[in-house]
Amino acid sequence: MGVPGFGALLLLLLRAVPCPGQLSGDTVFQPSFIHMSGPRVNSFFLGNSSGVNFSIILSPRDAETGKLQLVNCNGSKRAGDWNLVVTPGVNTSKVTVSLSRTLELCLPNATKCCPSPLCMVETLQVLACRGSVMLAQLLIQAEIFANSSFAGNVSENATIIPNQAFKPLGSCPCNLTAGACDVRCCCDLECTPDLQQLFSGSCFPGVFGGDVNPPYDQLCSSQSMEYTPEWFPFLCVQSSLDNTPFLGYFYHGSISTPKVPSFKIPLQTSPGKPFTGYREGDPIITEEDEYFTVPQQSMAGQCVGNAPVAYLHNFDVKCLTNLESYKEGLPHDVRINTGTADFIQQNVLYRAITDRGKFITESENLLAAEVLCQNVTFAEHYKFIWKDKNIEQVNVTVFHGSLCDGEILTQRFTVEFLSLNSTHGEELFENPGYQVGKPVKAANLNASDPLGSLNIWQPAGRGLCASATDRPVLFGVDSYSGCILEVDINEDCSFLRGNVTEKLNALVQATHIGKRDNSSYSDLNDWVEIIRLDPFSSNVSTGSFKGICPDIPANLNIRIIFAKVGAVQGIPQQEILAVQISYSTVLWQFQCGLGCRNTLSFLPITASVQFIEVPAQPPLPVTRYQKIYAEFDCNQNEVCWPQLLYPLTRFYTGEPYSQCLAKGLLLAFLVLLATIMSNPWFSKLWNR
Repeated sequence: MGVPGFGALLLLLLRAVPCPGQLSGDTVFQPSFIHMSGPRVNSFFLGNSSGVNFSIILSPRDAETGKLQLVNCNGSKRAGDWNLVVTPGVNTSKVTVSLSRTLELCLPNATKCCPSPLCMVETLQVLACRGSVMLAQLLIQAEIFANSSFAGNVSENATIIPNQAFKPLGSCPCNLTAGACDVRCCCDLECTPDLQQLFSGSCFPGVFGGDVNPPYDQLCSSQSMEYTPEWFPFLCVQSSLDNTPFLGYFYHGSISTPKVPSFKIPLQTSPGKPFTGYREGDPIITEEDEYFTVPQQSMAGQCVGNAPVAYLHNFDVKCLTNLESYKEGLPHDVRINTGTADFIQQNVLYRAITDRGKFITESENLLAAEVLCQNVTFAEHYKFIWKDKNIEQVNVTVFHGSLCDGEILTQRFTVEFLSLNSTHGEELFENPGYQVGKPVKAANLNASDPLGSLNIWQPAGRGLCASATDRPVLFGVDSYSGCILEVDINEDCSFLRGNVTEKLNALVQATHIGKRDNSSYSDLNDWVEIIRLDPFSSNVSTGSFKGICPDIPANLNIRIIFAKVGAVQGIPQQEILAVQISYSTVLWQFQCGLGCRNTLSFLPITASVQFIEVPAQPPLPVTRYQKIYAEFDCNQNEVCWPQLLYPLTRFYTGEPYSQCLAKGLLLAFLVLLATIMSNPWFSKLWNR
């Protein structure tokens, strides 16, 4: 014997327990009232169904009273679109009422469907009779909506989009509203003739108004040109509107790819092994044929963790991080490609940080029990020992320390390339020229101590000149910096000019600039003299006026001209040719604040450095042949003489070449015939 199912147990309980108001042994529908929202509903007839006749009746309401009309036991098991099925059982019978029609919304010209979303609202009665005596009654209120999902047959016919080169996709672009007439859209087929009469005189013109294939200017029958050239209509195109440049058919001929620089950075795939050695700027490769990366600053000022290290490019960066966003970099057991397919191991030295205050810039006040700390990397210093195009040795110093939750760490990463011939920490490059990012070498050859400097400001704090520091000018790096000078309203203009000039001249403590990075102080030919252009002064007096001073030299302009004069082992050798220093003057005027209570104003002074690259040798002058040939270059001139007979050339693709050639020969014959007939001797010969 199996365990009885849940349905059987439910039927036994329903039979054993009488409903409220039902006497033991009476027959009744359970439930006796159903609100129906689907196509099928079930109920149970409790009692002996032997000799009981079941029927279903559509019960219309009385129009006056709203009550259901009286019914009798003469019905059947089918009424309209409804079917009644009774499954008899022991003292319990299952009664099922189902709908035999579809619940889909009607398509155009369709029948036996739902004309509206609320598909059916009807009242049903199911009667249980023994003879003419009614034993029980079931009332069903049906309120059924149409199906929102499509369950019909899907057509295999796909929408065919025409080729845009030959046929326009939209023949009426101004038809924007489906099922309604768009005002002023004369091509809208939904606009009746009566509606079109209201705006027939103000229809949308052009392509938007439905004229998607207008006559073009080169067409012989076109009269829409505002400025008709002299050659029209002698040189024009005679073709149908199906062959039009608005559809692009005229541009199916040979075209040239425009050489427009792309703003996208090309995706670098496998870096490849540099078996021939490294050149300046080449990324350093690891044994796994991947880039050797060290965190560096991007152009946006943010730190990039997977930035490749470039050969012979030094850098010193600082990156902010915390314990939550901290990530370990490239492991130090990675072997590096020397440039000749050999691999070397990094020499790593680990040290502990003694003074955390130099690296921890901010700390939140947290309870000691809540602080989570971790041993992390505070700084990494890489030294690459190189010779020729190869890397000989890599020394790494790693500083570790404890970083706690809530603290902000300033990590430092430095990369320095040292020549194998370096002595006492001073690098002697085998390439005598400048490398990008190296300090420009300056000298004061008129003093006993020739060591000079060429610097720009590095403001700090409020940006005042009193607290600003300086840094050296780096070769190949255009820079712009400045600071703010506090000026009193009673400041003497001559004193102000001298003070500003003194601060600007303090940046250039040199008379000469080294042509190369290894310029010798004892050889004057290794240096170029700085050309100084004194600031312009108009000697204009302001009289008794206060708070205004003209011709203040507030801008220092440093222009450095350099050239690539050769290469040493594949590395470009760059040399400085000339240096010029000039000043730009401004009119300082006291800026009065609210109430003019403050007697101090601010004067911003700036310094800019610009590197200008010129050819190492003057370019060759343009020959007379090149000047004449430039007149016939179609890419440089609007008038292209080689394409004078354009329809007869291979460039014209509007018609087959054989037809163009035949028409061209016919045109040449007519021109020759007109020339012969215009001569006087032809008229004499004709008269004879």
